[in-house]
Amino acid sequence: MSEQLTQVQQQEQQAAQEQQRAEWVRNQYQKANQYLASKGIIPDNVAITESRYLPPLVALWKLNTKDKQAFWVISGDLPTDHMPFSAAASARDAMRSFSLNWQLKAENIMNSATVDKTQFEFSTLLVKRAEGLYDLFEDEALWQSPSQA
Repeated sequence: MSEQLTQVQQQEQQAAQEQQRAEWVRNQYQKANQYLASKGIIPDNVAITESRYLPPLVALWKLNTKDKQAFWVISGDLPTDHMPFSAAASARDAMRSFSLNWQLKAENIMNSATVDKTQFEFSTLLVKRAEGLYDLFEDEALWQSPSQA
């Protein structure tokens, strides 16, 4: 009886974890869409097979627009950002590109004539997140299967 109860509890826990994961993915998708819309870019649909997500760290979406453009949008426990799809051929390449771009942005901030506390903190955050993204880019295990990372 207790073994059955444990099995039921495990199944319930698994179901709750899947629900949390699905909710996180949905929230990140909405965040990515809202971000693009705030930039005047109206998303039409998502290329699910090319998008990747690793809850609760990062979601990387390939979003297509109504005017037949495509963008990589990154969100999660990091700044939301975007780039044209043409800048990276795959989600893995996009992750590396975001990492390198953020390192350059942080360096430009730090090299500006005046850096206030907020700018300093933002550049520090960019560097940390860029390093984390690069670590994910280099992790072969994350990129082995065509399924979601």
